Amino acid sequence: MKYICECCGKEKEEWPAIAYNSPSPYMNLTEEEQKNSELGSDFCIIRYDDETCYFIRGVLVQNVIDDCQNLEYGVWVSLSEKSFKEYVENYDNKEFTAVYFGWLSNYLPDYDYHSIPTNVEVNSSLGRPLILPHSSHDDRFVKDCYDGISKEEADKRIDTVLNKL
Repeated sequence: MKYICECCGKEKEEWPAIAYNSPSPYMNLTEEEQKNSELGSDFCIIRYDDETCYFIRGVLVQNVIDDCQNLEYGVWVSLSEKSFKEYVENYDNKEFTAVYFGWLSNYLPDYDYHSIPTNVEVNSSLGRPLILPHSSHDDRFVKDCYDGISKEEADKRIDTVLNKL
């Protein structure tokens, strides 16, 4: 999709978001385990023998330092049962706002990490929640979210994802 950038006035092509259809733990389930779990476009519940895990989908924005647009990711985060239930109960309430603690639950291209803590900022009038990694977490991905990546790096990531389709 082409548009005129408000920042620089030039015609640009909008970058697609790098989006995930499910949290990484769901992708690792067997067919039998998937039958005991639920996956929708915005919610996921994984039922293991010894625990149940809850996930919601949100948007994570990574700053691009030498361009007017940022790189967006459609990612999943895990929430506590209490936070998940509150979010689901208020999903259609356009006046609902909340901030939850969550864990990033997708592995992003070119990064190697185990767990990244996040704030999940819900403003239902704006759409999917905004996912913000904790800036104090010592990780290259977190640093890149706040300090930014180059346009060349963003293009490379998008090309990598599009070529896998």
